Amino acid sequence: MDYILHILIMLNIYVILSVSSSLVVGLANLLSLGQAAFYGIGAYISVFALMQWGLPFFPAIILAILGTYLFSYVISLIAIRFKEDYFVLVTLGFQIIIYTILYNWIDVTRGPYGIAGIPSPKIFNLITIDGTFAFFILSSFLSVGTVFIFYKLIHAPFGRALRALDDNELALINQGRNTRKLKTNAFTLSGCFAAVSGFIYATYISYIDPTSFNLDESIFILTAILIGGTGNVKGPVLGAVFVVVLPEILRFVGIPDSIAANLRMIIYGLSIILLMLYRPQGIAGLKKYDD
Repeated sequence: MDYILHILIMLNIYVILSVSSSLVVGLANLLSLGQAAFYGIGAYISVFALMQWGLPFFPAIILAILGTYLFSYVISLIAIRFKEDYFVLVTLGFQIIIYTILYNWIDVTRGPYGIAGIPSPKIFNLITIDGTFAFFILSSFLSVGTVFIFYKLIHAPFGRALRALDDNELALINQGRNTRKLKTNAFTLSGCFAAVSGFIYATYISYIDPTSFNLDESIFILTAILIGGTGNVKGPVLGAVFVVVLPEILRFVGIPDSIAANLRMIIYGLSIILLMLYRPQGIAGLKKYDD
């Protein structure tokens, strides 16, 4: 039972990451390779809030969100000045910088040694979120809340403006819309929700190190979006299910772990190639001009 709950908790974490990243990649059409950096920033701020300052659940997660918001806002001011491939390179550079800082600033982050013994968060200093089932409830609540919020955003004027931004940015500018502000809001909002995933991950695993938030992780999140599809909430959720459940299926096949890890990447890559050929919008994504 604990094994199943563990898979569901990890699934909830990646649902939040995929859905939030889809706001930038899917609606704003900004291909970002820096989502794992925001994921890591949220995780480390959460750890400092819990271990150094002894904050309970709500102040700790709010601090993680606000801290990640500041980072994402500053980066967005730089990144949105660039378009297409150059935007990707800026986010890639940011991802590398954050990983390098987390890995080498040993006095603060403990670098490659990681931070162990992360305490379980407490709600109002009365209820301790401890154990697999408790984290399943917490992660499910936050995951469902994220999906609900982004469903509303997609169908709100903000989401429609982002979709119009993808279709014809020049026409949107001619209508008097501030496209730079739209991109900044999408980018920072995506980063804030990534921080929520970082909080869940850090407190659930009770150990973090920089390797959990490297470039491979950003590519992993992007893979979930590309496979599941964009333009709606269903696509990123389906993509998260695919990338989280697939490794567990390979376990039951009886393939050695050393082979299964490489086979998983082959399957991911092959899935993306086939989707680009036959269904470029993803498994459950909307076509370019679908409503």
